[in-house]
Amino acid sequence: MQFIDHQPWALFVILCLTLGLAPYNPPHLWEMLVMLSKGMLRKPIDWFDPCPHATPWVLLSLKRTGTWR
Repeated sequence: MQFIDHQPWALFVILCLTLGLAPYNPPHLWEMLVMLSKGMLRKPIDWFDPCPHATPWVLLSLKRTGTWR
């Protein structure tokens, strides 16, 4: 996981602001989390869809905390 160390902070911030929040009204990831909490995710695509949107946030938090070391 050393690739996280070698990437600039700006890359993760840009990924979070673009892919992590897209589409923007309301943020798709937030909408999917609300649907998950209400038990509305039924199809396999509903479970896969949040993954690409959550990945930038996970990477940003890993870079911030350094927990992979």
